[in-house]
Amino acid sequence: MYMRSSIFLLLLMLLVSSCLENTSPTEKKQDSRDKVVDVQNSLKEINTGDVLISSSARLYIADGYLLISDSKGYDKLIHLFDNSDYNHVASTGTLGQGNNEIANLGSIGVDNKHKKFYVSDHGKMRIYSYDIDSLLNMPESYEPIVKVRINNSLFPSSYCYVNDTLSYARIIKPTSVSTFEQSVAKWNMQTGEIDVMEYSHPDVKNKRSIFDVSLQHGIYVEGYQRHDLLSICNLDGMLVCNIYGPDWNGGGKSNMSCYGDVMITSDNIIATYSGGNYNEAYNPTKLHVFDIKGNYQKTLDVKFKIVDCCYDPKQNRVIMAFDDEIQFGYLDLDNVL
Repeated sequence: MYMRSSIFLLLLMLLVSSCLENTSPTEKKQDSRDKVVDVQNSLKEINTGDVLISSSARLYIADGYLLISDSKGYDKLIHLFDNSDYNHVASTGTLGQGNNEIANLGSIGVDNKHKKFYVSDHGKMRIYSYDIDSLLNMPESYEPIVKVRINNSLFPSSYCYVNDTLSYARIIKPTSVSTFEQSVAKWNMQTGEIDVMEYSHPDVKNKRSIFDVSLQHGIYVEGYQRHDLLSICNLDGMLVCNIYGPDWNGGGKSNMSCYGDVMITSDNIIATYSGGNYNEAYNPTKLHVFDIKGNYQKTLDVKFKIVDCCYDPKQNRVIMAFDDEIQFGYLDLDNVL
């Protein structure tokens, strides 16, 4: 009888410990994400008409326009579409080595307040400024100006622009010809000053991640590309919580493809997820939905392979680029959340 009571108490203690661990304020462990909803039939296709875009497309929302950048474009590398009907309105960003031409297209930062967008050229290590109104008035002759030059020893590979003295950036520090370190930082575009955020998960080596920032909620969310992990931090880089999914392996070397993009909406954190082998199923096909505190809500299965995506707050929709039967489409969140 004593032996049975001891075993029962031990099991009870383990159960309580497990429950406490899974609900820790800073360590959320989610053993199952099985609330899967098939939303493929809810997708609306976007037809780009005569504008030919490769499978390397990247998407941005800027002042009522959908920007599609194409680093493998033959001539023009950036295309603007009206965000109400997705009709093509202009193309810009000439490929080349000449003045104001783009040698190696990088990321785009959006300045909605001043109706501008900023284009990184990783070949010339500079960022060009494009004025949207001027571009639309004279698309054939428009020429951007050089906004800043980039330090090639420590530079932003992508960033969320706030103003000229503050952007939240994914910073790349080359460590050899073929290796680099990656971190989230505050970046002053005017001075070039970089303030690396304090938090980085201690168990993840050779970090590869994507992120999004919300000034509304005062957080940024980092999604790990090779680990089933999301980290929510405040805007000073202090950890709010880690979210571990069922595929988390403790931070060791992984052959998995996990998070591809993360987006913060007014109510949710939405992250694209694969869960397949990195070499065979790199592109995500699902959207994991969490509340702002990181609690799992549901999974939206779009079926198609997602290359990139962005969130349109005005219309509350996720716009996606696919490497599949259709190339571009959107999902209205009002209909599925």
